[in-house]
Amino acid sequence: MKAWTAALAALLIAGAAAASELPDAPYHAQYAQVLDELSAGAAQGGSRIKRMIGFLGAGRGARDPEQVLERLLQAHWEWMMRISPEWATFVGYPGQGARWSDPRVAAVDAFQALQKRTLDVARSIDREALSPAQQLNLDLFLYETEIDVAGHDFPGELLQVNPMYGIHSGLAHALDAMPLFNAGQLDDYLNRLQGISDKLAGGTQNLRQGLEQGVTWPRVTLDKVPDQVDGLMPARDEDSPLLKPLDKLPPELAASGRARALEIFRQQVKPALREFAAFLREEYIPGAVEATGLNQLPQGEAWYAWRVRKMTTTDLSPQQIHELGLAEVERIRQEMYAVMREAGYDKQDIRGFARHLARDKRQFYTDGDSMVRDYRALAKQADAALVKLFGRYPTLPYGIEAIPAHEASGRSGAYYLRGSAENGRPGIFRVNTARLAESPRYEMEALLLHEAVPGHHFQLALTQELEGLPAFRRHGGFTAYIEGWGLYAESLGEEMGFYQTPADRFGALTFEMWRAIRLVVDTGMHALGWSRQQAMDFFEANTGRGPVRIEAEVNRYLVMPGQALAYKIGQLKITELRARARAALGDAFDIRRFHDFVLSEGALPLKVLEARVDRWIQENKHAQAPQTHDDESGNTSDRKP
Repeated sequence: MKAWTAALAALLIAGAAAASELPDAPYHAQYAQVLDELSAGAAQGGSRIKRMIGFLGAGRGARDPEQVLERLLQAHWEWMMRISPEWATFVGYPGQGARWSDPRVAAVDAFQALQKRTLDVARSIDREALSPAQQLNLDLFLYETEIDVAGHDFPGELLQVNPMYGIHSGLAHALDAMPLFNAGQLDDYLNRLQGISDKLAGGTQNLRQGLEQGVTWPRVTLDKVPDQVDGLMPARDEDSPLLKPLDKLPPELAASGRARALEIFRQQVKPALREFAAFLREEYIPGAVEATGLNQLPQGEAWYAWRVRKMTTTDLSPQQIHELGLAEVERIRQEMYAVMREAGYDKQDIRGFARHLARDKRQFYTDGDSMVRDYRALAKQADAALVKLFGRYPTLPYGIEAIPAHEASGRSGAYYLRGSAENGRPGIFRVNTARLAESPRYEMEALLLHEAVPGHHFQLALTQELEGLPAFRRHGGFTAYIEGWGLYAESLGEEMGFYQTPADRFGALTFEMWRAIRLVVDTGMHALGWSRQQAMDFFEANTGRGPVRIEAEVNRYLVMPGQALAYKIGQLKITELRARARAALGDAFDIRRFHDFVLSEGALPLKVLEARVDRWIQENKHAQAPQTHDDESGNTSDRKP
């Protein structure tokens, strides 16, 4: 046994669980053996690699850097799909639908040990011997792995629940994403349903360890989480969101499938959910920390700095981002004042203008179905306008629906769920219909453009369909690019025929202001000593939003430190690159070609995106430059190639 394999085996049997108790231990051992072989690489060839069925293809050795990288990426993806079965479900990777990932600390330790080993192997590959395309693959894989390994210093695995995401909300999402078109898929669903009790028990272990170490999200953010768990147990068991996926069953399986699922739910799942909700109410939330900044947790200052780097893909410090946010808030405020004057409102009072608009009852819905219907009408308008700005389009469709009632109370205004062509699942734009009085019509256009097209659905679905990209790039990505593109997509509204009234333009600016404020309050609360109330007051003064929505947003920033910075940082960079390309190319600038190029490699770190766009500009300038040459008669002439 190689030294590394032995070390891994020792790790797996240490601590809270023996190796036999970790369901992913065989996958870890297989992947460790692959890494041993890849470490040898050119020196030893690939004879044993060829025998690693399920991880590597047969017939080729691993004698050169191109093959070593290709096989590392393939083996790593196979390993990730096996130890992250929920992710496998979302991307449409087959064979993992009967299981849940193991949330326990021992499982995280085993994963992190192999991730460090993966980084060593990737670093050993001779980059200069790779093709340009493979160099980019290696660079991105190293970037992701290095920053993830740097995050091993921080106990993120102890933070299992909050109102935005967690074990409880992930249950329904994963089950709903499963295909249920045949008997085998039904068996997977029932096995996964049966495994919920163990999943919650493992999560509870982590949460208790978090209490012992003083590592929890702020107590003030957690009050709605038990209610979200309760929402999985409605008055009628048949109405549980965990059983809703059964609606997809074909008629010949429906009756028996529902009966079996209902029995599992009543005998195993419901008692486990009740126990988990009671634990949250009686033990976890009362014991959670009161501090509202990540910098107040153990290693918190370094932890937040790491999250800022990961989420923004930049080296900007929290102070620099804070100051950038203040400047953006002031710039957008002046644009909002101009729109308010256009609407006949002369006061420089954003909250006052929002109240002025709110007096028009036509700006608000009285039922959620009407809101969803109107969003769908806006989507058709957006779909038709894409041809003005893009030359390539994804084939995966998308739908629009309400956020499920059991999770709506702790959610913000909307979110997007990636689709999967492999699983026959469209992308889904979900809107929050639980707070109609807080959701004016004049904000709908910007939200639709961000979450659906040309925002998240357009970009993410197009990336999934790009040919030649390794799986980790088609199904992964970088938050600053992804959310930056979503916010940039909002700015395309006028070019697409939206934002025709001052109210709609005010709504678009409100959303942009919202993202600028994030730069201020996220860094303020997690690095610069701001209180939660100070953040809420700053938010209210500059947006005119109501207190319920502001509280939900500020709570979101508290439990997702640094994530909210990605939007503005990414949007500013994409906007800067567009302006740079237009200035350099002049009349030759083609917005459709620019957008297609920015989207052509999927999500990238912002520095990588900038370098690629700069090269694209130079190549296009060269292509457009007049060239002097001699013709056959000896005269010179100018022509463009």
